[in-house]
Formats: sequence, C-alpha cells, structure tokens
Amino acid sequence: MANFKTQVAIIGGGPAGLLLSHILHLNKIDSIIIERQSKSHVLGRIRAGVLEAGTVQLLRDVGLGSRMDKEGMSHDGTSITWEGKPSLFIDVKKFTGKTFMAYGQTSITEDLFQQREIDNGHIFCEASEVEINNIENKHPEVTFVHDGKPQKITCDYVAGCDGFHGVSRHVIPESQQRSFQRNYPFGWLGIMAEVPPYKDVLYGYHSEGFALASQRNPMLSRFYIQVDINDKIEDWSDDRFWEALMRRLPDEVTKNIKIGPSIEKSIAPLRSFVSEPMQYHNLFLAGDSAHVVPPTGAKGLNLAVSDIYYLSRGIIESYKNKNNKYLENYSKTALSRVWSAINLSWRLTKMLHTFPGEDPFDEQLRQSDYDLLLKSEALQQALAVQYIGLPFDV
Repeated sequence: MANFKTQVAIIGGGPAGLLLSHILHLNKIDSIIIERQSKSHVLGRIRAGVLEAGTVQLLRDVGLGSRMDKEGMSHDGTSITWEGKPSLFIDVKKFTGKTFMAYGQTSITEDLFQQREIDNGHIFCEASEVEINNIENKHPEVTFVHDGKPQKITCDYVAGCDGFHGVSRHVIPESQQRSFQRNYPFGWLGIMAEVPPYKDVLYGYHSEGFALASQRNPMLSRFYIQVDINDKIEDWSDDRFWEALMRRLPDEVTKNIKIGPSIEKSIAPLRSFVSEPMQYHNLFLAGDSAHVVPPTGAKGLNLAVSDIYYLSRGIIESYKNKNNKYLENYSKTALSRVWSAINLSWRLTKMLHTFPGEDPFDEQLRQSDYDLLLKSEALQQALAVQYIGLPFDV
C-alpha cells in the first residue's frame, strides 16, 4: 500500500473540491484530491451557469476571474413571463446594486483543473473503493484504489465534496444526522445549442409547464422545459422540444430565440435535500454531499462556493492562528445560507411549475402570487435580494 501524508484530504474533484484545494494552496496548506471519475468525465458534466455576485467576486479574488470576465455574460436582472399576464423584469441591480453572471459550471471546472495542474496539485482521478477511516482521531485516513493499487492518505481534515451519491455523508452516524427531503413530480428537459442566447435569463410559466432560457457564452444557449417525471430522452426529438418551448413563451420572446440542433440533451429530476450537520469530528461536508436544490433558483453551484468560502476560512484560521472558532461553527454558518436558498428555490419552483393532479385552490394561489409580485416593488426587491445571494461574510 502506498502511503501519503497531507493536511487536507478532499474527496471529490468537482468545482467544490477543486476550489477548496486551490484556496488552500494559495495559503500554503497542502491537500490531495480523490475523485472517482476520470478527468474527462468531470469536465464533460453539464451543470448550472448562473453565478451570484458573491461567487463572481470570490473567483476574482482567488485569481480565477480572467476567463469568466472575458466570456461570461453579466446581467442586471431576470425576466419572468406568464401565460395571459404581463411580463416582469426583476431589476436586481436596481434593488441590490449588484449584477450576476451567466458562466457555465463546466468552464469553471476547466479553469480550476488547469490552475491545479499549473500549481502541481495532487489529484487522483478514477479512484475506487474510497473509504474514510478513524475520523474521530486526530489524524483520520482515507483509503482507496488507484491504478489497481491500494493507497492510503493520512491527514488532519477530510473535506467531503463528493456529491449526493458520495461516501462522505454516510460516515456520519445515522443517529447523529437529520435529513430533510422533498421530491418533485416532474423533471427538467434541457438542451444545449450553439446559437446566440436570448438576451435575459428568462423564466416562463405556462399551463402546459415551465420553460427557461439561459446562457453559457455568446454562442452557446441552454434551454429547459418541464416534463413528466417518467419521460425519456428518446421521447423528445429536437423538433418536439422547440415546439413545446415556443408554445410556453410569449411571441415577444420567441421571435428573438434562435433555434438549432442540440449538442447535448438531458433530463434531470428535481429534489430539495438537506443533511444536518455538515461536520462530524474532522470531516466537513460541502456542496451536494450535504444539500441539493432544484435548479429553479440557480443556487446549487453558488451554495457549494459559499460552503468552500466558510470551510477554507476555518481551515486557514486553524493552521495560521490556532483559531478553531470558524471550523467549530462551520455547519451552523453554512446551513443558515443553505436554508435560505432551499426556501427561495422551493417558492420559485412552486410558483412557476404545474403540478400533476393539483387542487384548483393551489393554482389560484399561484396566480395570486404572481399578481402580487407584479404589483409590489417590495416583493420584487425581496426576490432580488435572495436571487443575487446573501453575503458570504457572516
């Protein structure tokens, strides 16, 4: 068995794990990343693309803003259309003084991988049989198999950044965990097309189902529609997708949408999930390993980034100043922001989607919610504040 020693063992080589490793490197703290998938698989995953103001600033602060600022698309707000009602622009900049950025998670992951390679970061891709041992001890261990050979890493801290299906969360005894979950009776069918995107990040409500126009870069568009939870990709040709999208959005929008062949197509189920606590002895969870939000609020990647902000701050303070206050309060601090995002994502999902077998009473409440939003600048401001994201530094 090959033996390694490091200060922080990071399980998961997605954006959360890579960002943590990068920030620790900037502060002269050693880490090793263990990722079960290949590098090409990690870089090929299609994920979210709307970055809160805090995420944008953090990436700039740690030297990762150059490509984002060149290729990303800054926005002052987001649009909502509604069948049979006036459209609404939530002017985020007016209400908060901040803007958000459309820049794909795939690009962020590419930027991070490139930087870790420049800095000679230690990353084990295609690692299998990952286990976390002796987490109650001062120096826990992570064991795994790489290239057919057993490996062991002895460390001070373990960061579980390995997603909803990863091993990290399951190290916490069930007797000390609380999980909260809500599954939604529909999915999102998304396509990527190499066409100029619609000018806004746009949400659309229609009696047939939800629709969304989003962006990745000036020549790459991402569109979504709500579909039945049991639908399969093969049920949806490109033509069928475009026809459904155009029916669900008003003419003043569709006349400005460019269509083209899809280069990627997928169906994602929607769920809300939170596991508490996000720490156990020297194990700290971050990102989807601890919480999942429906993409309606564009919060998943942003929550992972704020987790990493809080976690890296705690680790840095522990090593540099022998101050463990931030690490001891990591779970409480992160969860406050997590539940705010869970709340927003649930309310937007409930307002903008049709639910199978729904009571007409609930449909009337949905219509009333939008009517109130149309009439009230105070409600628009509250939505803008949550959409742009709460400040990290709390």
